[in-house]
This record gives sequence, structure tokens and C-alpha cells, in this order.
Amino acid sequence: MGAGQRAVEGASGLTGWLRAHGERTDWPAPGEPAAGASLRSAIDSAVEKRRLFVLLPFSMIAGLICYASMPAEPSAYLLAAGAISLAALMVLSRVRLALNGLRGVVQMSAFWLGFCLLPLHGLAFGTPMLAYPAYGTYEAQVDEVLSADENRIRIIASQLVPVEDARPVPIRRARIVLPGDVKLAPGDRFRAALRLAPIPGPVLPGAHDGQFHSHFVGVGAYGSTIGALEVIAAGDVWSLNRQVQGLRTAIGNRIDTVLDGATAAIGKAMVVGDQSDITDETRDVMAASGLAHIYSISGLHLSIVAGGIYWLLRLALASVPALVAWPIKQISASVGIVAAFLYLLLAGGVDNVPAFRSTLMLALIFGAVLAGRQALTMRNVAIAAIIIIFIDPASIFRPSFQLSFAAVVGLIGIYELPRLSGTPSAGRLARIGGVVAATAWTSLVAGLATLLFSAYHFQQTAPLGVIGNVLALPFVSLVIMPFGVLSVLAMPLSVDGPCLVIMGWGIDRMIDVAELVAAWSQGWTGNPLLAGWTLGVGLIALAWFAFLETRWRLLGPALALPVILAMGFEPRPDILIADTTQAVAIRDGEAMALVTGRTGSFAVDVWSDHYQTEITAPHPAARCDSLGCILTNPAYSVAVVRNAAAFAEDCGRHDLLIARIYPPQFCYATGQLIGPRDLVEGGVHWLVWNEATGRFDIRPAIENLNRPWRIGPR
Repeated sequence: MGAGQRAVEGASGLTGWLRAHGERTDWPAPGEPAAGASLRSAIDSAVEKRRLFVLLPFSMIAGLICYASMPAEPSAYLLAAGAISLAALMVLSRVRLALNGLRGVVQMSAFWLGFCLLPLHGLAFGTPMLAYPAYGTYEAQVDEVLSADENRIRIIASQLVPVEDARPVPIRRARIVLPGDVKLAPGDRFRAALRLAPIPGPVLPGAHDGQFHSHFVGVGAYGSTIGALEVIAAGDVWSLNRQVQGLRTAIGNRIDTVLDGATAAIGKAMVVGDQSDITDETRDVMAASGLAHIYSISGLHLSIVAGGIYWLLRLALASVPALVAWPIKQISASVGIVAAFLYLLLAGGVDNVPAFRSTLMLALIFGAVLAGRQALTMRNVAIAAIIIIFIDPASIFRPSFQLSFAAVVGLIGIYELPRLSGTPSAGRLARIGGVVAATAWTSLVAGLATLLFSAYHFQQTAPLGVIGNVLALPFVSLVIMPFGVLSVLAMPLSVDGPCLVIMGWGIDRMIDVAELVAAWSQGWTGNPLLAGWTLGVGLIALAWFAFLETRWRLLGPALALPVILAMGFEPRPDILIADTTQAVAIRDGEAMALVTGRTGSFAVDVWSDHYQTEITAPHPAARCDSLGCILTNPAYSVAVVRNAAAFAEDCGRHDLLIARIYPPQFCYATGQLIGPRDLVEGGVHWLVWNEATGRFDIRPAIENLNRPWRIGPR
């Protein structure tokens, strides 16, 4: 045996002895600071414990983001070449490279898998997008009933077949609004005179992209009836989809019968996942108080239902002496899994991402109980995320996935940290105080973990959300959810009325708490406007936080915070131009006002909500006539052309020319111009005046049309 090998083995033995006796093994190398050695030791420990597995969903998400950000659709040859290269590299790394090289190849493979998932998903489930409005009579099949009330039914329909002289449409499915007096269920076929319209693009750069998300679920148009509707064939009455939809509708109707207003709307959302009746006013109050997560079925609700059934069944079985020898814990866990999946069906199935993610987590937790292993681990979070990404890769771009994923990673990460252990008090008040403290701590951690994502997507924060959750969660945990479950179980016997009344009382008290906390929060919620790249910074910080186990995991969020605060805020626009309406909004002091267009239109309302400022009409500085409008202020001048006769006078005389009719060629050489083709291809335009260049910085909502979910120029 060589001296070098003996030294290595001796060092290994010493390290093992030190670890066995609780001594430090992370001594710094000569000249290395103690903090650096500690960080290096934390990283080595995480790698040794195979926590690189936790980074796999983050690598997949990075690949998905890279694909969605590309200026053009990658070719199939590129996707195949990348997969073959990684497979060859994997084989080579197993033969010649060190273990770290193999780990790197695994992460690269996860990245490339994420990159390929969306095009593969689009190939399997995507649809061509309707480019022109279509009118006529069509036959179609109901795939899903999204919501139904006395006024309207919202459905997803497929197999659209033109009747008589209607134009064929190349789409797979459409989202259609029908009259409320029609009774439809999944599987039914109907004939109706329909108006089908293209899916609109985002109303602001970086806003929710309806075309992107609709394409990957196979919805290529939206529409409504313009004439008579006839049900021509009923679906299979025994199909699971039809039975579940019928059960959801019956439960929702029963809740509407006993409760009313916001109470019934929130009750339906929490029991069957139908949020269609919740008003904007209620949503605003719940968001301002930090309680918006309560009416969206997720981990809280599934934990109360499945976890409650698990503990009650375990207690009941353990109280019977004859059953003590049975595997009570495993039986209860099995029933808990069944309860979670049944609740998921009521909540909307896999289409409800928070509920689906939470159900997977509960299945993994109960599965760990069955196997006698630790339940709440970051590895289980990674497994759940990987499954969701495989099933619905486009969901990672939705707020629901980002918020739920960040909250669970944050909670498990914080509770993984070593904590000071004290002697628990057996007093009743101490136990109540412990529950309140745990609720407050959980709410604080989840709020901090999701702060960046909620601020980006909703431009709103809930500074008193911890107080709101501490006050409201007892009603949710002890009144609303238990009596909601009892009411569903009692409905077949028609004795659910008292349970629904008690559940409604709990919802009313929760709304009272929300209104109280929202009133306290007035003026504190803020309106942060964050750049899109801040989500990437947040993803990196979250990956660092998930990967490490020690307090060094807090370094990632701690470094991300000053970067975002220093450089992550976007300026408010000076001009907003709608693509499909005449709306042109220009800054008026701290507010905005319309030069053309009308208030109350969809785009104007979304702009007003996004920037939390009222958009009035008309702009006080605008001068309009039959040819167009001109606005001049000390910084810039803008002309909006309505008639071609205005081009001769306005071209070259203003900093910006906005025209919805095609201008003559010489206008393009005399200044910045946004014409009809720009609006058709780029959608809504966002402009900020750049003092340094004396020009507008312009951002269209749609960067390019070279992707399968985009609609080309018409």
C-alpha cells in the first residue's frame, strides 16, 4: 500500500471518527475563511446526501423557460440531436468521467427534457389557433362543464362539425358560453348557431398569455351562441367524467339553495372548486387581507380533509381493543389517500393544479407512512413537481403552480432547519398558544416564500396577511371545512341543511376577518411592478434554498432580495395602445387618461386594475377633430391619426405617430410610428419616454409570431 493511499484512508477514518463523536469535519483549508469552509461543507453535505435530486424540477423548469423564450420554434432535428448528444454523454460519463461529471449530465438531461416537453405536449394535445372569426351552425360535443348558473353555462366543446354553409374550423376544442336554461353534461352533443372568435393575446407585456395556455390545452377559439341551441344526443350516463360533473353540479346547487351571495360563492369554491361566482369585490378584499388562498382548494383544504379522516379513523380503530393488533396506521393512511383523491375529483381533477399538487404530496406523505419512512421531505416536493411538469408543462407559467410550489418549498425548508428544543408545556393555554404561534409562523413563511410571485402576477402584497390567517384559519379548520365535509356526506340523506348553515356562518366570520384586516391594510398593500427577469432570480434563489439543508440555504433569498429591490422594478408606462379597440391612454400627471377610446372596455379595465389607477376620458391636454387627435406636453408630442388626410400634416411633426390606417411610406422615415400592422402583430403596445435618447422605448405584448400558439397577421 502506497503512502498516498494510506494517508487518504487515514484521513477518511479520522473523518468518520470525528463525525461519529459529533466533532467538526469542516475545518477550513489553509488560508480559507471559516465562512467559506462552512459553505463548502454545506454544499458537500447536500451532494453527499443526494439532494441534487431536488434540483431536477428546477432544471426542467429552466428548460421550459428557455423553450418559451426562443424567438422561433426549434426544429425537430435540433430536439433529437440534443437528446442523442446527451444520451451519448451519459454513456461516456459513466465510463470515463468522475461522479460529479455524471451528476452534471443528469442535470443537463433534465434541462433538455424540460426544453422538449412543451413541443411534445403541443404535438399531443395542442391545437391550431383560429385566425378569423367564424359564424354559423355547428355540431359539437361537450368535454367539460366549467361552470353553470341560471344565467349561463361555460363549457369546453370538441369535435366541431360545420352544418349547412358554416365554415370549417381547424381547432380541436373551443371555450363556449351557452344560455343558462340549457342542461348539458360531458359527452352530450348539441347543435347551435355559434360565433367563434380568436383567442386574444396578452393585454400587457408579460401579462397572462391566453393564446399560450389555450394552445397547450387544445382550445383554439372562444365563442357564444347567436341563435337556437338543440341537444341532439346524450352522452354515456355511466362515464366517470359525467358522474363527477353531475355530483359537482348537484353539490353546488344545494349550496346555492341553502346559502346566498358571497357566502355561497366561497362555499362552492371550497367544496367543489367552482370560483365562477366570486365577485371582484370579494376577491379584492380576500387578497388585501392575505386570505385569497383560502377559497382556492390546495394543501390547506386537502390536509384538513384527508388528514382529519386519517386521524379520526386512526383514533376510532385504536379505541377498539380487538383491533389493536391490526396495522391501524397503515389502514388509516390508505383511507386518507382515497379521501384525498376523491376530494381532488370534486375540485376539478388534474386541471386544478394546486389541488393536484397537494394531492400528490399527500399521497407521497401517506405512502411514506405506509412504508415507515419520513413523510415531509424536499424529495417528495421534487417528485410531485416532476409529475406535474410531465402532465402539464405549461402550468409552470401560471401563478397557481408558482405560488403553491414556492410555498411548499419554503415551509419544508424552514422546518428542516435545526431549531432550539425546549420542554413542551402541558397546559391548555400553552397548547393553544403553540397552535396560534404555529399558524402565524406558517403563514409568515408561506407569505415570504410567495411574495415575489404574488407581487409580480397581482401587483399586490398583503402586509397584514399573518394577522388575517391567524384570525381566519380557526374558522376554516374548525368550522368551514369539517362541516363542509359533513354536509357532503349528509346530502344523500337530505339532512345537510344544518351543516351548510354552520359552514355558512364560518364563511361569514371569515369574510368579517378579511374585511377587518383589509381595512387595516389600506395604503400599505403597495403596487410593485416587477420585471419578468425577477422571476428567474426568484427561481434560482428557491433552488438554492431547496438544495441546502443548513442555514446557508437562507443565503440565496438574502442575495436575491437586494438585487430585485435595486434593479427589478419597472417604470410605469407613458403611453398604452390597444390593438383591437381604439383605446390610447397617455400619462396625465400620476394618472392616465384616454386620448381615444372609451372607459369600461376590457383592455382599459385591465390596465386600470394592473396599475391600480383610474383611467379617465378624455385627456385634458388632447385636441381632437375629425382627422385625429394631438397631444403635446413639455417632454413629447403624439398624434393619433383617424383620417388619411392627416398624414400630410402630422408626419414628421411629432415624436410619435399612431395610425390604425396604413400610412404612406414617407411617414416611416420621419419619426417613430406605430401602424396597423404593428398592432396586429405585436398586440398591445407599452411605451416609456426616454429622456436620454429623445425617443420612446417601445415594448409590444407579443414579441414574435413564429410560435405555434400565435395567430399570424390577418
